[in-house]
Amino acid sequence: MRKKILISGGSGLVGSYLVNALLAEDCYELFLIVRNKKLPEHDDDIRRIKIDFDSEWDINDLPQDLYAIIHLSQAENFRDFPDKAREVFYINTVSTLKLIDFASKNKVSHFIYASSGGIYGTDGIFKEEHETEYKNEMGFYLGTKYCSEIVLDNYFNFLNVIILRFFFVYGKGQNQSMLIPRLINRVKTGEPIDLQGQNGMNINPVHATDAAKAIIASLKLKSSCKLNVAGPEVLNLREISETIGRVLDKTPQFAIDETIVAKHLVGDISKMKDLLIEPSMKFEDGIKAMI
Repeated sequence: MRKKILISGGSGLVGSYLVNALLAEDCYELFLIVRNKKLPEHDDDIRRIKIDFDSEWDINDLPQDLYAIIHLSQAENFRDFPDKAREVFYINTVSTLKLIDFASKNKVSHFIYASSGGIYGTDGIFKEEHETEYKNEMGFYLGTKYCSEIVLDNYFNFLNVIILRFFFVYGKGQNQSMLIPRLINRVKTGEPIDLQGQNGMNINPVHATDAAKAIIASLKLKSSCKLNVAGPEVLNLREISETIGRVLDKTPQFAIDETIVAKHLVGDISKMKDLLIEPSMKFEDGIKAMI
């Protein structure tokens, strides 16, 4: 019998890669939460449920006998604060509470939540054991992620709650407002890329293919935990931009500010490799796939 999995955010970058990967395994029945008024066509292994997390919605619309809920939904207008604060909070946090409460009451085995490496703050290589605390500089979006993690912490003993902290996911089809697409566009147009110091911040971006594989691997975990999901290479913004330039055969332009010391946001992936997967997509290969 195929296991039933409910996915929110299935049309997003990670969600689209995840859905295709799950379908390829041919052992899951998928239910996707969608906002569109007109539900698109689907195959026999996908059911679509129209729910808008920004409005009041009925928990009874969710399917029964679920094995897992994978909560990937993100508010599209997360940068528009305070005008879209209510929308962001409802989509990012209120939905988390309603879904985990449903999961707990209906004996769902696994609840997987897409958080962000940004909740650690900045300037360091961060392990899951690193203390986190809310700070004003987090901003409202990361604050909603932090709130959701606090909610989920309280359910760790009731079902398998897996909090995945993603670090700079990228891939083909990504929203153009995100970091890697913005850098690609700047290299294409010759617009200068701002660097703090000579090289800019260090990050280890993860391709959506590896992000999806990590989510699938988390379905097999037998206890609650928090795990970083990041890429195999630590690169600074200069190296990232120069890699993009090689693929495009264009020389990136930089605007260097030596008055600011770059702060780094790198996820330690030791636990990811032990418990989930070892990320395999090299950054240059990922950029070639995007371009």
